[in-house]
Amino acid sequence: MSTHEFEIPARELDAAGKSFTFPVRAAWLRGILEDNQATAAGPDGVLEIRASKSGTDVVVTGSLKAELTSPCGRCLTPTDIHVAQQITALYVPAKEIKGSTGLDDEYEFAAEEADMLPFDGDTVILDEFVRDELILEIPMIPLCSEDCAGMSPSPDAGRDTSGAPSSALEDEEASIDPRLLPLLRLKKQTERKKE
Repeated sequence: MSTHEFEIPARELDAAGKSFTFPVRAAWLRGILEDNQATAAGPDGVLEIRASKSGTDVVVTGSLKAELTSPCGRCLTPTDIHVAQQITALYVPAKEIKGSTGLDDEYEFAAEEADMLPFDGDTVILDEFVRDELILEIPMIPLCSEDCAGMSPSPDAGRDTSGAPSSALEDEEASIDPRLLPLLRLKKQTERKKE
């Protein structure tokens, strides 16, 4: 049984090409994105590709669709990320890429080699390529909306229910991102010790 999600048998390909459709399973997405804040959201995605032979090389073109979710970079609300990406890759037998042997750790790729991906000559495995494409589609700072104001204190923050005026520290704490409150309190403690 294969441990890869997206495999194409290169020996079945010719210059005319062949179409493949793979489900991009939510469970697989969760596994490959476990080091990322984004994760699978909802139903499985889909990878639709056409692969063809060009000599010994394999040309892959198609589309990748998936639904992800990630916390908003300002307010931490779950934010939907819709991936609909056109993909293209050139797979070259590993023995033809000089640096892929692992024997020369300091090999410097030429510009024309930079876009080549190695394969074993029999099977093209797209897993890493698909993972990279998904990660590139995740925004560095995902936002639930462009006008997201971020986390705001509750209207009652810093107010004493007895009607007494709040202290300056409470007012300052009410206007700061709650995730930074421990740092503010540590800063105030350090300032008091210096006095």
